[in-house]
Amino acid sequence: MRFLPLLMSMILMLAAGQVHAQADGAAGIDDAAVDGTPEGAETANQGADGREPPEWRSTAGYPFPALADTVARMQNVAHAMRLRDYCADRRVSDEFVRARLQRFSQLTGREETCTTLLDY
Repeated sequence: MRFLPLLMSMILMLAAGQVHAQADGAAGIDDAAVDGTPEGAETANQGADGREPPEWRSTAGYPFPALADTVARMQNVAHAMRLRDYCADRRVSDEFVRARLQRFSQLTGREETCTTLLDY
């Protein structure tokens, strides 16, 4: 019983050390690698026409993207995974895959192929 406080303090020190080590490791991660936005896709700070927004509407300092941007990227990931399955399945006709890739290209704003789906 008299070792219980010592044991508890050691457990707390170990847990604090692990949290500190995780924070140090996460600080070195490149934001572009975490972003998940493939090259050629428009960013959240750009409008549909590709221009930067006026200064009063700039969200450059926001720590997290807009909810709608996150939802759109997650939907693109799910769609890309389905298309990758179509690309890998030889039973699916080439015309079907091309039509789906063309439609996905319209949604993402860039030319999509079975190879570019790996960016998602």
